[in-house]
Amino acid sequence: MTTAIERWTSDDPRDARLALGATGLLRTFNHAGVLTAADVHVARRTADIVGEDDESVRLAVALAVRAVRQGSVCVDLGAFDDSGTSGVAGTERGPDETPLPWPAADGWLDRVAASALAERSVVRADLGLLYLDRYWREERLVRDDLVARLAAPAPPVDDALLEDGAARLFPGDAYAEQRRAALSTVRRLTTVLTGGPGRGKTTTVAGLLALLAEQAEHAGGRRLRIALAAPTGKAAARLQEAVAEALAARPETGRPEFTDDDRRRLAGLQAGTLHRLLGRRPGSSTRFRHDREGRLPHDVVVVDETSMVSLTLMARLLEAVRPDARLVLVGDPDQLASVEAGAVLADLVAGLGQRADGVVAALVTDHRSESAAITRLAAAIQDGDPAAVLAELEAGDGAVELVHPDDAAGLADLQDELTRHALDVRGLALAGQAAEALALAERHRLLCAHREGPWGAAHWNRQIERRLGAASGVYLGAAVGTEWYAGRPVLITANDYGLGLFNGDTGVVVAEGDALRAHLSDGASFAVSRLGDVETLHAMTVHKSQGSQAETVTVLLPDEGSPLLTRELLYTAVTRARRRVRVVGTPEAVRAAVERRARRASGLAERLRSDVPSE
Repeated sequence: MTTAIERWTSDDPRDARLALGATGLLRTFNHAGVLTAADVHVARRTADIVGEDDESVRLAVALAVRAVRQGSVCVDLGAFDDSGTSGVAGTERGPDETPLPWPAADGWLDRVAASALAERSVVRADLGLLYLDRYWREERLVRDDLVARLAAPAPPVDDALLEDGAARLFPGDAYAEQRRAALSTVRRLTTVLTGGPGRGKTTTVAGLLALLAEQAEHAGGRRLRIALAAPTGKAAARLQEAVAEALAARPETGRPEFTDDDRRRLAGLQAGTLHRLLGRRPGSSTRFRHDREGRLPHDVVVVDETSMVSLTLMARLLEAVRPDARLVLVGDPDQLASVEAGAVLADLVAGLGQRADGVVAALVTDHRSESAAITRLAAAIQDGDPAAVLAELEAGDGAVELVHPDDAAGLADLQDELTRHALDVRGLALAGQAAEALALAERHRLLCAHREGPWGAAHWNRQIERRLGAASGVYLGAAVGTEWYAGRPVLITANDYGLGLFNGDTGVVVAEGDALRAHLSDGASFAVSRLGDVETLHAMTVHKSQGSQAETVTVLLPDEGSPLLTRELLYTAVTRARRRVRVVGTPEAVRAAVERRARRASGLAERLRSDVPSE
């Protein structure tokens, strides 16, 4: 297995990533593309304040800053080596192929731990890892809050009523796995519910909520206060739709049956973003209205797509949930982790799953029938078996296929299909058919590993707009001054609490007379002049696709040398599809993706295995 470090290169002496005035090791590693100017400036400034002159200590701080920027919450200095023969792949030599002057790994962390920067709590050495102080504190808070929840008793239940309800909602052998997961969740304060697409996570959530609501009513208590949340607006909308669909299912659908009483008890359930649930605090992006001093009022909190939750957001959630409220964290640990620092769900599964009081409930049975080929492909990716992945892609099954980048005919077919899709969406949008345009726009997603470059989302957005414009006879796109046009699919990229817009919301611009309005998938619509942080969505990055699904997904892979090409990225992209997956890339790129893991440095899993409280 290979672990790679993302490095940057530039021939521009004025590149903003170059730190002017940097000297010594910081300058060497900055010019080698290991550090950016931001990493260097933080390390220099903090070291200057406390009078720390040791260059190896300054370099370690810069690496800790870079680690957070790249998604880790700490850095393992032992992964770097001055021998040039081991350590993190791609770090041994500079751009001129001369060996980089890495400090000797033996004793490096000890020197940092004894430095003035550690004495002033700028950095923390713990578990053999180096942390910036904030992330060290947050990791310990998450650990302590979770372990305290594991030690606390769950609210009492009527076991006979519970068993009868579970047998009704999850009948027979087909739903035995979900029944067991629901029963264990009802009997616990905290559960981590995991499983890939089609494993029935949402059906299980709907069933366990029905069981809890039945218990509350039977006990003569008040109506159960339930919060459904997800990291993004799109993921929250999907959670709400999926729960509503599960509750509405009838016996003839082959899914668990919910009674009218179940639906009555759970009527009006609404899902929202985690940020909205916690309550925005003006002037802060990391603190919220609900915290240890002002807990959430809910009896049950369910968080979907937990793989997208950062360490900071998980710390804020755990301090806001009442100690006696049930917490259910739902997600797929094999997906890409949060864009921000942390790999919390994977750490929870790795840490809590090894405890005797383990609260990890894994759903592994596939209940989705749209495409067995996609299921097999996803499983082969999870298993890290590149031969099996390529065999599935090259088998000629209509549900999955591999298109080589040098296949001119295959790429032409792809471009034609994308153009026809964009034209059809535009036609509906010009006719004012908002619902139809939205539904069609979300049937196909073009996913890219990169944002920039020939296989990046920005490039393909421009290409599709150019072809769409040529086919419709109108120049379209920001490059030609028509950023807003009927049929433009859009992605909201930042929360706007005033408008009720959230990062991850998607929509389509629709013509209404002479005006253009953006209609979002949650039913809201806005004049386009009111929207600020949006991107065109003919193509999007795999990271931003999390929490969404489409009938057809096309995945554009970069060449095998890209550090973004990982097993988690390919798995996340493939599992966005319900019916069809097309991977555009070389066999070498597919193999590299399957063999390379997206490793994030963290000590959370190790902390969760222990009962010793943080000091």
